[in-house]
Amino acid sequence: MPMDPPPDLSSLSLTDVARLVAEKRLPPVEQWNPDHCGDSEMRIARDGTWYHQGSPIGREAMVRLFSTILRRENDGSYVLVTPVEKLSIEVEDAPFIAVELKSEGKGRDRALAFRLNSGDLVSADPDHPLSIRETPDGPHPYLHVRGGLDALVNRSVYYELMNLALDEGSDPIGLWSNGAFFALDGSA
Repeated sequence: MPMDPPPDLSSLSLTDVARLVAEKRLPPVEQWNPDHCGDSEMRIARDGTWYHQGSPIGREAMVRLFSTILRRENDGSYVLVTPVEKLSIEVEDAPFIAVELKSEGKGRDRALAFRLNSGDLVSADPDHPLSIRETPDGPHPYLHVRGGLDALVNRSVYYELMNLALDEGSDPIGLWSNGAFFALDGSA
């Protein structure tokens, strides 16, 4: 069954984004508990590229499909899970990359939405917070996607966020989105 192409974020209002997010039905991976079957021989690189047996997966629809059955286990590992099998997958940093930003409003009335490299849309809100985390490479911005899965916010999107925050002049430096404040300077 073919998957629909991801929507173009720039053509959507944030009301449209909220509707599309609400309509998206992901498989109930948190309810599936088959036995672990082995290694998928797949890896998600730091830059968001998916690999199988060392070669990049070139079909975007396949990556989108696999991303819907990705789950983070309680021990921090990642698996691809179906009702009948569970396979390990290596994730070098975060399983998703936030590659595009849409912002509407200002100050406390601002709403932010992100398009991920998987085509998914995520609105920053109390359930999907933005955070700055210290990593071995220095601080990096992340967006919570779902069930222990995060998106690394790519550099250009982070710069867009910082420009918006600096223009607003909040202290600490950060942005409001959907009723929640997110510090962007690592202070929270």
